[in-house]
Amino acid sequence: MEALRLTQFARGGGCACKIPAGELEELVAGLHASGGSGPFSGGEVLVGLDDGDDAAAVRIEGGVVVLSTADFFTPVVDDAYDWGRIAAANALSDIYAMGGTPVMAINLVAWPRELLPMELLREVLRGGLDVAGQAGCPVIGGHSIDGPEPTYGMAVTGTADPERLLRNDAAAPGLPISLTKPLGLGVLNNRHKSTGERSEEAVAVMTTLNRDASRAAVAAGIRAATDVTGFGLLGHLFKMGRASGVAARVDASAVPYVEGAREALSAGNVPGGSRRNLDWVRPHLDVAAGVSENELILLADAQTSGGLLVVGEVPGAPVVGETVPAGSLGDGVVLAVA
Repeated sequence: MEALRLTQFARGGGCACKIPAGELEELVAGLHASGGSGPFSGGEVLVGLDDGDDAAAVRIEGGVVVLSTADFFTPVVDDAYDWGRIAAANALSDIYAMGGTPVMAINLVAWPRELLPMELLREVLRGGLDVAGQAGCPVIGGHSIDGPEPTYGMAVTGTADPERLLRNDAAAPGLPISLTKPLGLGVLNNRHKSTGERSEEAVAVMTTLNRDASRAAVAAGIRAATDVTGFGLLGHLFKMGRASGVAARVDASAVPYVEGAREALSAGNVPGGSRRNLDWVRPHLDVAAGVSENELILLADAQTSGGLLVVGEVPGAPVVGETVPAGSLGDGVVLAVA
């Protein structure tokens, strides 16, 4: 078991194996008949498919908002227990990105039974259970299949106050943008997959819950947030700006990175998802002369279990930019990077 490298049993890894954002938006276009906002038999849909937010939000009888999300991916690290921890923290993050509290989770598993021992799957599940325990969220069953690649994640249900919900369509101009975890996880995970070199700092970042950052944002009266995962900082900020009808400036020099990220990039360890993210947002970018292509790749780097991107100031988190009125950066430009 110790000789097995889980990352070698899948083409991609972590949130970098997401379907590209542009393809995904084309896929779901027009499929909003039962997924938009408005009243339905089970309650009032507050957040549906319209803007690709982090979780669905439905207000039910009594006024409480129920949040629902699912997230799963192939191995991002070789250690089974750590992969389980990372996947659980990543799935729970969608609830925290909405300003909510997770109340229950169920496991989602695909496992190549003829290739990998079931003891490894037990370690994956144990890791997920331990992180869910830290969140105070019980894991109650789940679903598993025999699949060609190892895949693990969770479907998570949470609750939120409708008056304090964090949304990706609620950003207003003239506010600072905070980032609660450093970037660079994608390139470091790609290096790990390619060479076996492990970044302990990256694992620590990916297994850290976004609970405290979420609570701080809600306490500060912030209304707009999202988490930074497979579409990178630029991709998720673009989605937020487009949904909210605002533009944003990013100060590249203020963005924090996990140690070793730039070295991993220089060595060519770039996930395909990171390049696709940059290609997707590039038509909407205004890039200052001093910003290199490598810097843009890092800003678009596909993160796994990244931090919260918050429109507002979160105590202790670096401010990496600001929102500005739509159209103030130029025709068709949503993001400016300097």
